[in-house]
Amino acid sequence: MTTDTVAFDVVDGIAWVRFNRPEKRNCMSPTLNRRMMEVLDELEFRDDVGVLVLSGEGTAWSAGMDLKEYFRETEAKGLGATRQAQRESYGWWRRLRWYQKPTIAMVNGWCFGGGYGPLYSCDLAIAAEEAKFGLSEINWGILPGGGATKVVVDLIPMRDAMYHAMTGEAIDGKKAAEWRLVNEAVPLAQLKDRVTEIAKVLLEKNPVALKATKDAVRRVKEMTYDNAEDYLVRAQEAANSYDNDGRKEGIRQFIDEKSYKPGLGAYKRG
Repeated sequence: MTTDTVAFDVVDGIAWVRFNRPEKRNCMSPTLNRRMMEVLDELEFRDDVGVLVLSGEGTAWSAGMDLKEYFRETEAKGLGATRQAQRESYGWWRRLRWYQKPTIAMVNGWCFGGGYGPLYSCDLAIAAEEAKFGLSEINWGILPGGGATKVVVDLIPMRDAMYHAMTGEAIDGKKAAEWRLVNEAVPLAQLKDRVTEIAKVLLEKNPVALKATKDAVRRVKEMTYDNAEDYLVRAQEAANSYDNDGRKEGIRQFIDEKSYKPGLGAYKRG
């Protein structure tokens, strides 16, 4: 399905969602941000969707916020319009961070500035070696906002974060993987195959456990050990309330059937 600024299709349990402004290097406009929230709503609880992959049409993933539509035209309408545009963009990034299904950023090209918001929001990120990453805000006179500064500080070492933000220099996918902005980088020609391979691994997992796990990793990062310990106990109990039979089946196959080893693969669902 293609609808203006966002395109998507669902194949074998994977929702392939794409920024669809290739002529603008997939810059995020208010229209795109509103449409992306609608697409996330539509796909989140579909039974035929187990993993969501976010990518971009053409040669870019997303070159960030549309300077003309998101900044100049919105600011000309006043503070109310600016705050609305911020709520819409930050809103779908936040929604993606806590999405029901596991998510993968498939960074096929340019990823700049505001693009770091959805990049961070995805659970995993695989980039093309040829992709370009950059915080170009310093080059046109602002700081890396919209969460971008928080993203680099959370994901990469402080000295690298400082250099990245202060110089505005772009890095390629290999360097992004070295800095841990992404999990790994592969040649562009192999990118979709590698992402599909990872998505298929996730599709084999218990979906309730996956949701609980991805939320736990984000939550406990900012907790003390004792608070995290308590949270994780409660989170497991809550997950059991939704899918205790799934947990018991995994234990049964391991202990009684000896049909799999948890350290080497997932139990057979269904």
